[in-house]
Amino acid sequence: MDVRAQIVMAFHLDKCIGCHTCSVACKNVWTDRRGTEYMWWNNVETKPGVGYPRGWEDQERYRGGWLKDGTQVSLKSMGKGRTLANLFFQPNLPGIEDYYEPFDFDYGNLAGSPPAGDQPVAQAVSQISGKPMEKIKGSANWDDDLGGSRLYAAADGNLADAAIVEAYDTMFMQYLPRICNHCLYPSCVASCPSRALYKRGEDGVVLVDQNVCRGWRFCVSACPYKKVYFNWKSGKAEKCIFCYPRVETGQANACAQSCVGRIRFVGVLLYDADGVEAALSKDDAELVEATRALILDPRDRVVQKAAARNGISEKWLEAAVNSPVYALVKEFRVALPLHPEFRTMPMTWYIPSLSPVLSVLGEGKTHKLLEHGFIAPPEKLRVPVDYLARLLSGGNRALIEEVLQRLYALRVFMRGENLGKPVHPSVLAGAGLDREGALRLYRLFTLAGFNERNVIPPQQREGQAPELRRKESGFGILQRVKSERSDLTERGGKDD
Repeated sequence: MDVRAQIVMAFHLDKCIGCHTCSVACKNVWTDRRGTEYMWWNNVETKPGVGYPRGWEDQERYRGGWLKDGTQVSLKSMGKGRTLANLFFQPNLPGIEDYYEPFDFDYGNLAGSPPAGDQPVAQAVSQISGKPMEKIKGSANWDDDLGGSRLYAAADGNLADAAIVEAYDTMFMQYLPRICNHCLYPSCVASCPSRALYKRGEDGVVLVDQNVCRGWRFCVSACPYKKVYFNWKSGKAEKCIFCYPRVETGQANACAQSCVGRIRFVGVLLYDADGVEAALSKDDAELVEATRALILDPRDRVVQKAAARNGISEKWLEAAVNSPVYALVKEFRVALPLHPEFRTMPMTWYIPSLSPVLSVLGEGKTHKLLEHGFIAPPEKLRVPVDYLARLLSGGNRALIEEVLQRLYALRVFMRGENLGKPVHPSVLAGAGLDREGALRLYRLFTLAGFNERNVIPPQQREGQAPELRRKESGFGILQRVKSERSDLTERGGKDD
C-alpha cells in the first residue's frame, strides 16, 4: 500500500448561481499579466453549452487524455514517433478563435474626442497586436446563460438529442465551474518532453516549472480539460496552481474564499497509488467506482501507519479525517468526477444538480400536487439523467440515479422536518441514508461554516533540507551536466 495525500475540491452544482466571482478573484490574483489575458484558470460555463475553449470536451478533435487498449493506456495525442514529429507543430491545439482574442476598449477616444456631429465610441483593441478589432466574435463567457440557444447549447456533445434544448418545456440550464483537476494520472505531465510539469508529492498539486518549460505545448494538447494555457509573451505554459501559496499556510483557494454561493468544499483525500494502474484498465462506466476504491479511510489504523511511513504528518491525517470532500465522495457517495472516461482520474468532484424544485404537469396539462409537496422525483426533473451521466459518470446512469435519489430523499426528509410532518423512515432507507447521516449531509450543504467546508492543513517545510529540491530534467539537465563537467575539470579531472 502506497498511501499518498491529495488536496481536493468538490462543487455543489445546485448552489452555483453563475456570478463568476470565483473567476474574477482568480483572474485578479494570478492572471493579470501580459500574455495571460485570455487565461481563465477558473471559469464558470453554462451547460448545455460548448464551454471554454469551444468544444473542449470533443477528444476526437483535440485528442486529449488517455486511450485504453486492452489493459494498457497510452496518450491519445501522441506516441514516441509523433512526439518528435510534432515537436514544432501541434495539430490538435485550440486556436485563438476557440478561446478569444483578448481585447480592451479605447476609452481615450470616447473621453477625449473633439466636438463632432457623430457620437464617439470606445472601439475594441486587441491586447495581442494592439490593433483595432472590427468585430468581437467571442469571449470566455460568450454563451453565458444561453441554455436554450440552438447556436450554443445544441452543440453540447453531452446531449443525446439536441432538440431537448429547443423546446420551451424541455430546455434546461445549469452552471459548471471548472479549475485544473490536479489529476492522479495527469496526461499533461506524461506528455511533456522537457518534464516541466510535475505532480507534487506532498499534496498532489500539478505545477509547471517555468525554468524548465520550453513551450512545446504538448501539455496543452494532452490535457483533455484544456486547463493548461500557453503564455504567448513568455513562451511558457501556465495553469491553475491550486493557490498553493495560500494552501501551504492553511488558507482556502482564492476561488473558494470568494465563492458567493458557498458551493465549494476543500479537503484532503488519502489514496493508494499502487492501485492507480489497475483502476485505469476498467471500462468507462466502471471508472468512478474504481477511483472511489482507491480512496482510503483515514480512520483506519493500517492506513494511518502506512501514511506515516510515507511522511504524511499527523496534521494531514487529522485533516483527512475531518475532510468534507471525503464525506461527499466516499461516505455519502454524492460527488462524481468530471468526464472520468478521459482516464486522468480528475481530483475535482461534482454533486449533480437536482433543481428546479417544481410541480409537474398532469395528463390534463394542469399542475398537480406531488406526493411530497412540490418536490419532483428525480425522473421528473428537468436535467436529463443521460446528460448528467455523460458529464459525470462515463455514461453510467445507475450512479447518477443513486446520487439523485439520495439528494431527493434528503430534500423530502428536511421538508418534513421543517414543516413538522416527518416522512416515513423508508424514504431515507431507500436512498441508503439514516436520520443521523441525513442531518449531517444537510449541515454540509447548508449550515456548515467556512472552516467545516474548507479543511486545509498547513504544509510542514521546516524539516526539509535546502538541497531537497526538484531535480532538473529534459533539456534543463544539459546545463547541469555542463556545470558538473566544468567542476570536474577545475579539480584536475578527479571525481571525488
